[in-house]
Amino acid sequence: MNPVSLSVSEKKLEKRLRRNVGRAIMDYQMIEEGDRVMVCLSGGKDSYALLDLLLKLQKQAPVNFELFAVNLDQKQPGFPEEILPNYLHSINVPFEILEQDTYSVVQRLIPEGKTTCSLCSRLRRGVLYQYAKEKGFNKIALGHHRDDIVETLFMNLFFGGVLKAMPPKLESDDGENIVIRPLTYCSESDLIKYAQLRQFPIIPCNLCGSQDGLQRQSTKQMLAAWEAEYPGRIDSIFRAITNIKPSQLADPHLFDFKNFLVRGGVEPTALERKELGIDPENNWLR
Repeated sequence: MNPVSLSVSEKKLEKRLRRNVGRAIMDYQMIEEGDRVMVCLSGGKDSYALLDLLLKLQKQAPVNFELFAVNLDQKQPGFPEEILPNYLHSINVPFEILEQDTYSVVQRLIPEGKTTCSLCSRLRRGVLYQYAKEKGFNKIALGHHRDDIVETLFMNLFFGGVLKAMPPKLESDDGENIVIRPLTYCSESDLIKYAQLRQFPIIPCNLCGSQDGLQRQSTKQMLAAWEAEYPGRIDSIFRAITNIKPSQLADPHLFDFKNFLVRGGVEPTALERKELGIDPENNWLR
């Protein structure tokens, strides 16, 4: 895409996405000098945008880092194997296509009509984490965006009874790597427009993402309805995730409600607790 041919709105869109990705990287120190970053490319709009924006930022970043694209061919029937290699060759990005028949495993283990997403995701992560470890990549970049994070918050809230979402940066399940989400500040609507602008060769997922009745789909629809009625609500919810007040919730592991005293907001020391006769082992269940 020739930058000269972009309209004013398109230039603003690209600038906004680049700024959001750069800000997320800085806020959470996602990429540092000498990092070897493995970009997980699924063939969807988000991972295409992730790679594209990281390539742009790489040219002007204050640190030197490596980008390497990896796709996992899960042997889904009809998967167009040539699309990603052709695209990556065209933009001159080093890559590897991994082949692992997780599709058959999922089909064998999940009863017909049940959601395959959870198992498919776990199998995919296992293969990618192992590859990153073997090849010496110290960062794994995933294409989850702001809306994914908010949706996950509500899914865990409604169906899991836990207040958690997707962190911008975390230790991988195997403890051998760091997972980063540079699109953390990017909205899905912007990424849809950007994918259309860049004309990415999108590969639809017919194994899990298109299933009807998924919890994520119903949550997405709920949030979309809220956003339509109250524009800016999703952004407000996301800001709340970054602005947590543990003392205003009810988790005794995050805030010391047991030994709480009114002392102008200053917590008592262990010695002061002893002098005041506070028993931290006071058990009301005896």
